[in-house]
Amino acid sequence: MIRVLVVDDDFMVAKVQCGFVERTPGFGVVGVAHSGVEALDAVHRLRPDLVLLDIYLPDLSGLEVLRRLREGEVVVDVLAVTAARDVSTIRTALRGGVVHYLIKPFTFDALRDSLERYAAAQRRLTGSREVAQDDVDRLFVALRPTPIELPKGLTQPTADLVAAALRAAGGDLSATECADRVGLSRVSTRRYLEHFVGSGKAGVSLRYGSAGRPERRYRWTGGT
Repeated sequence: MIRVLVVDDDFMVAKVQCGFVERTPGFGVVGVAHSGVEALDAVHRLRPDLVLLDIYLPDLSGLEVLRRLREGEVVVDVLAVTAARDVSTIRTALRGGVVHYLIKPFTFDALRDSLERYAAAQRRLTGSREVAQDDVDRLFVALRPTPIELPKGLTQPTADLVAAALRAAGGDLSATECADRVGLSRVSTRRYLEHFVGSGKAGVSLRYGSAGRPERRYRWTGGT
């Protein structure tokens, strides 16, 4: 479980963000702070893995909070969640080492995508003392992805439908099982599933039966 601290001066916005985090598998909220001072105190007390940090806070700027966190003893990742759109703020946040920068207002899907990419990046670092350049490249792409165009013949609404079914499965699905859930043909569904595998959003494994070709099983990973 990735432990998250939500920092936002607006109580209602913070509540909504907490709900979004709790709805994302593998994540849980360990605390909420409504000011910069509260955020710094909460990080030291709760030791979260990830902070959702607003930039506009009533006392300290979120950028100042970020700077102090980087100078402190607690190692924590920060995802900026803010209405700040100016280039100077974004550049300072990136230099401060944020894992991503999400501009308000945003949907649940947008935050979930950022969280899933963060989780995928963390998994790439688990259990390995040394990595190859390809691993490093995939890690940084996972954290700061670029849009991937759908292959010809695939549409975004249907891709979202197949992705939602794969997320909701909580495990792996065959193309046939996924097709039954979304109401598409097995062939069409498999094209979307293979696209997700190719773009790193899904993993595939082979299940061997008593006879015949092995069955391809797909699992949502949230990577890129």
